[in-house]
Amino acid sequence: HIDNEKHRLAIQDILWRNKILFDPTPSIINIPSQSAIRTGVHPPIYSKQYSASYTYQDMKFQETKKLLERGQIEESTSPWSPPIVLVKKKDKTMRFCIDYRCLNAITIKDAFPLPRLDEIFEQLSDAVYYTKFDFKSGYFQVPLSKEDRITNGLATFQRIINHILGPARWKYALAYIDDVIIYSKTFEEHLIHLNDICTMLKNARFRLNPEKCEIAQTQTDYLGHNVKNGEIRPSSNNINGLLNTRLPQRADEACKFVKAAEYYRKFIPNFSQTAEPARKFVPTTRTQQKKGQKTIITLTDDELKAFNQLKQFLTTDMVLRLPNNRFPFKVQTDASDEGIGAVLLQIYSEGDRSIAYLSKKFTQAQRKWSPMEQECYAFICSLDKWHNCLSGIKFEWETDHKALTQLKQKAKINKRCERWRLKILEYDFKVKHIPAHVTFFRVVTRL
Repeated sequence: HIDNEKHRLAIQDILWRNKILFDPTPSIINIPSQSAIRTGVHPPIYSKQYSASYTYQDMKFQETKKLLERGQIEESTSPWSPPIVLVKKKDKTMRFCIDYRCLNAITIKDAFPLPRLDEIFEQLSDAVYYTKFDFKSGYFQVPLSKEDRITNGLATFQRIINHILGPARWKYALAYIDDVIIYSKTFEEHLIHLNDICTMLKNARFRLNPEKCEIAQTQTDYLGHNVKNGEIRPSSNNINGLLNTRLPQRADEACKFVKAAEYYRKFIPNFSQTAEPARKFVPTTRTQQKKGQKTIITLTDDELKAFNQLKQFLTTDMVLRLPNNRFPFKVQTDASDEGIGAVLLQIYSEGDRSIAYLSKKFTQAQRKWSPMEQECYAFICSLDKWHNCLSGIKFEWETDHKALTQLKQKAKINKRCERWRLKILEYDFKVKHIPAHVTFFRVVTRL
């Protein structure tokens, strides 16, 4: 994909000098053994293996043999015994998995935090070139203490990769568990960054999957989103999967669709109100989840409308700008009888560009609030949601509620708004009144 021969040769030189990264021979990374499992005083759990066909049993045997030969697992006489599960990958090969649900339930969780997705994407706003690395059986490359070797894998792996990337993190490289991305403004910078990260991973003895790595691309699909030239949109593969979903016939099918659509809620104006009829299928407790998984359902007219509207939104070109501190921010809010809506914008020379949408359904108590309280609440929710973009900078708040333009100066206002004002005044903003018909959410909150 690199047409410039000089650029292509420079990339090839870096990859050739770090070719050990793509060696198919299994490797264990060069770090001390990780302690991942703490079960307290709970006795060992033994679970029977799942029954399976002869073909499946043979596949399990072959996969186990392969891992033994590579030295990635070893024979054990431990009283702990969870069942093996083989999951087919997209490339038709099998992924060797263990069903550790019983063990996970009694394990003391590792609280090491995963990075926030919105903070990751904000780092990519000025980037033009991207390289994406995929580890080859990444979790098998992590050495575990003999007494552990089971769970808390996500937090353990995140801690390791954060340590390896070191000062490069948040400057030109990021990792969400085993998905590493390198980003740069220019090709010359990208060569330096690519070489640095390759050297770090090589020194740590990591191995990469060459079939899934992308080198020096001008756009990339990362964590379910497509990023290019400071813009972000949902990954087309994920959207096509949602659009091809059949009408739900069971509660768990409806739940999966709503949760998958919710992953892209920042792209969908008024998502909360639109999806509300279908959210009844999303369990809020583990008991509800177990009880209603396979329940046969017949959608009501409102539920059917919600599914169709969500699909309709997903068919549009849902593109947002990534936040860029070189341009001023603007928040626009509106409230209706049903809920609130807000949009975070940035002011470009060609006009305002949307950064993210926010929506929230009112509770019965909130519906009784005055229009001023509801509109002020929309702004409070916006500040909570977009604090990382709005804190410490000057921005503009546009509202169609004229009384709120005096929020900073007025001596006494509504009691509830007065309490909120203490938090609001922590921010540096200017309030601007705009007519109701100009407010974007005057339309969408009434759809």
